[in-house]
Amino acid sequence: MSRNFKPEDFSVTVSPVAYFRSPFPSKFGVPRQSGVVSNLPGEVVFVPEFRRQEALNGLEGFDFLWLIWGFSGNAGNWKMTVRPPRLGGNRSVGVFASRSPFRPNGLGLSSVRISSVELDVPEGPVIKVLGADLMDGTPIYDIKPYVRYTDSHPEAVSGFTDEQEWNEAEVVFPERLREMFVRIASPERPDLAVETLVGTLAQRPVPQYQHDAEKIYGMPFMGCDIRFRVASGIVEVVDIVRS
Repeated sequence: MSRNFKPEDFSVTVSPVAYFRSPFPSKFGVPRQSGVVSNLPGEVVFVPEFRRQEALNGLEGFDFLWLIWGFSGNAGNWKMTVRPPRLGGNRSVGVFASRSPFRPNGLGLSSVRISSVELDVPEGPVIKVLGADLMDGTPIYDIKPYVRYTDSHPEAVSGFTDEQEWNEAEVVFPERLREMFVRIASPERPDLAVETLVGTLAQRPVPQYQHDAEKIYGMPFMGCDIRFRVASGIVEVVDIVRS
């Protein structure tokens, strides 16, 4: 006869092993899934206890990592059902059939590409990654290598995400505003800065139920406040303000 387990029998306390550095100081605009903005840069910075090179020995043989992290920017209670943005916010599914950030234990899981591992830096070792969907300061509770032979299932059925094809929006970014953004955000790597911003805006980072074509949104990104509006599937940048 099986034992009747109680939650308190397995309660644990976890502490961050690292924190994430991201171009996003708030959760607004952060891609809804890892990998959709493939060149979006970020850094895994370890807490002092784990700043040990031996903890990363062998990592150089992997291209991708799994990050297990906490939804630190959320406020509010989780619910048994949610309305995924992929379904336009008009249809409910169970919380465990979704990637909703509002979850019983508030844990996220992201696959990111390793860009480099920096050893000779003041806070080293630091893992530089691409494609993360984490905001700045997100606590990371564990790191595991991505293993192709078990973690990749290209033929897998993916529920409601297979029903709704996701098309990126066209982004209108006037040259004058591009130049302003580059001067503030990344004069050293202008092409990459523009590419990551355009890739982020192409995901239409606004509530899916919002259809006000005149509404101006502000998205903090790379030291700027990106002002834009969304109409008829087109995202138009209308101003860049230093934040």
